[in-house]
Amino acid sequence: MTFLLLYSRKAEPYTDTTIMTSGTTTDSSPVLAGPIGDCCVQGIKHSGEPVGNTIEVAGVPTYLSEPPSHQSAGPKKVVLFFPDVFGPFHLNNQLLQDYYASQGFYVLGIDYFFGDPIYLHLNAPGWDRTAWLEKSRKQAADAVPKWIEEVQKTYGADSKYSAVGYCFGGPYVLDIASTDRVVAAAFAHPAYLTEDHFKKLTKPLLLSTAEVDHTFPAASRRRAVDILIEKKAIFHVQLFSGVEHGFGTKGDPDVENDRWAKEESARSIINWFIRFSKA
Repeated sequence: MTFLLLYSRKAEPYTDTTIMTSGTTTDSSPVLAGPIGDCCVQGIKHSGEPVGNTIEVAGVPTYLSEPPSHQSAGPKKVVLFFPDVFGPFHLNNQLLQDYYASQGFYVLGIDYFFGDPIYLHLNAPGWDRTAWLEKSRKQAADAVPKWIEEVQKTYGADSKYSAVGYCFGGPYVLDIASTDRVVAAAFAHPAYLTEDHFKKLTKPLLLSTAEVDHTFPAASRRRAVDILIEKKAIFHVQLFSGVEHGFGTKGDPDVENDRWAKEESARSIINWFIRFSKA
């Protein structure tokens, strides 16, 4: 099932120097990952049976997937999952969260769209994507801080927290990775990032990237890496050939390279979290 036709636009650095950040104010820092485009809503729906549950955290719908060796007491390993515009309850994202949980983590995916993900509108005549994005980003700016606070209150200060974000979720990961709330962070094919997101980073970061990405193009990726090198950050970069923006969540499982890139990205991200979650 293909959501949209392929997005065709020449990959080039963004020349606009302002972007709405994950908060509600305008940041004048140079843009590295641009806004949501057609490339963010194309892809293939996967198959499988999700095993997680729907809960509410701080008034926000949340997908919860727990590890097989569920423990009721003591410190835990927790992944904060910031989804793409399809939201945490889209099957592809549920299966991805379930995989992370199967590796020994409690995974919580925030629905900052509050039951209104982008795929509900893709074929609607006259739908205003810009208005939907503006609404969704304002909702997320309000929901994310209290959601994080409640998750960490629930699982305790002694638990080890990591954060991963895809596309729309990228800036929320970089925001929390500039604090002491997590031990590590990762993103795949991000949107809405500026240079300041990387300059303010204080936690280990894994960047899972695509050869073709109109939202986070090669020049932007190289600039991000230069910033991380300059500040002597702990980081790791993956660059997958032959795949495009969205490969980490919506790649075609019937195409061997797409499937391998998606699976290797997920394996690398969870192993990154395991590395920094050790006592």
